[in-house]
Amino acid sequence: MTEKLPREFYLHDTITVARALLGCILWRRRRRELLAARLVECEAYLGANDQASHARRGLRSPRNESMYLIGGHAYVYFTYGMHWCLNVVTQEADIAEAVLLRAAEPLRGIESMRKRRPKAKRDYDLMNGPGKLCSALDIDRRLDGEPLDGDRLFITARESEIDESEITVSARVGVEGAGDAAFWPLRFYLRGNRYVSAYRV
Repeated sequence: MTEKLPREFYLHDTITVARALLGCILWRRRRRELLAARLVECEAYLGANDQASHARRGLRSPRNESMYLIGGHAYVYFTYGMHWCLNVVTQEADIAEAVLLRAAEPLRGIESMRKRRPKAKRDYDLMNGPGKLCSALDIDRRLDGEPLDGDRLFITARESEIDESEITVSARVGVEGAGDAAFWPLRFYLRGNRYVSAYRV
């Protein structure tokens, strides 16, 4: 295992962090079990000026309070009455920007992931969506606000370099009602990777 990403990693601008997270390894320690997955798809959300963000126009509530923490914390929210989604908070405190982790390649603890995702017929369906990712890794509101350099949830560096040509950029998924922000090129994923969600350019 490589070293955990330092807190400083998350303090850069959100788009830079989103691109840099691709290929990094997300770890989830659960009792005596350690699960791991390689991040292959992310989306950036840019705070108050982003109509697709939970912090648009400076909105602040108990639900999104973790977005206002300093970079390097988890923001976990419930959506559509059925799915949890994991975000990585970026930049300084009170800026409220974050990166949504949309998809990952299972690396460790795959049998446990299969038990939590019994409907997944193939391993590349285990985590090819933000709700699926959280289900496979047993991530829910208990981890909201969790520091990402702790023991229960953390991220380590890429095991190999990724060339910029390997990254595909597109509009974000499921934000059609966000005005012009719906078309912002803030979704990043590894080109040709079968673990990416179904929404491909």
